Amino acid sequence: MNNLENIINKAWENKDQVNPNSDQSLKDAINQVIGDLDSGKSRVAEKIGGEWKTHQHLKKAIMLSFRVYENDILSGPYSVWRDRQNLLKGKTAGWTKEEFDKAGFRMVPNSPVRKGSFIGKDAVLMPCYVNIGAYIGAKTMMDTFSRAGSCCQIGESCHISAGSGIGGVLEPAQALPTIIEDNVFVGAMSEVVEGVIVEEGSVLSMGCYIGQSTKIINRSNGEITKGRIPPYSVVVPGTYKDLYAVHIIKTVDSSTRSKTSINDLLRD
Repeated sequence: MNNLENIINKAWENKDQVNPNSDQSLKDAINQVIGDLDSGKSRVAEKIGGEWKTHQHLKKAIMLSFRVYENDILSGPYSVWRDRQNLLKGKTAGWTKEEFDKAGFRMVPNSPVRKGSFIGKDAVLMPCYVNIGAYIGAKTMMDTFSRAGSCCQIGESCHISAGSGIGGVLEPAQALPTIIEDNVFVGAMSEVVEGVIVEEGSVLSMGCYIGQSTKIINRSNGEITKGRIPPYSVVVPGTYKDLYAVHIIKTVDSSTRSKTSINDLLRD
């Protein structure tokens, strides 16, 4: 891993010179990173010692891949697409039943999932979009027209409701991606972006828009924070001094869970 990281970091120092004619060792390193992200062997960010840490060289490898690979086209029955050669065919292109059985997730038609993203066992992908570097945990539901941006991290047993977006943070390399921890419910048409962290067990009501500048008002004590939703918070959209804000109105309880849980039958 250290050698792989060194190759990527050295190339990054001279990234303007990286091109399709760059050394094969760099291409091999980039391919290995994308393959490891795809399989879940590596992930762009992980919780270490209670804090989330970004593995910068993995993000750098993704960005460098756009320099070492040129555009190509892919023809389909009703359209033609153009993208980088290594990413043009999606994660599951050419998969057989045996490969889907091994991966263990359910994926309905019209769900573009980029190579270099990871999907956990028993996850359900309705018609959604999952970008490179994203991590989708086991038993999570990506509902209709939801989006998982580049490198975002979504935990286990989450429900990302219809029309919601979890923003991608690919650059700068040191920036923490947007993170949704385990057992989180994100309501329909919500957006969580810019490296915001939604901690375990929280519930976001429909139409919550949360970025790094969004004020988070805790109604129980008046505390105002930004960038992080505390664990087991119930969050609704609102205002603060005539500007948009979100409000934590209570802690998740059994009543909340009964309204936001996903039927396990959907994952079988």
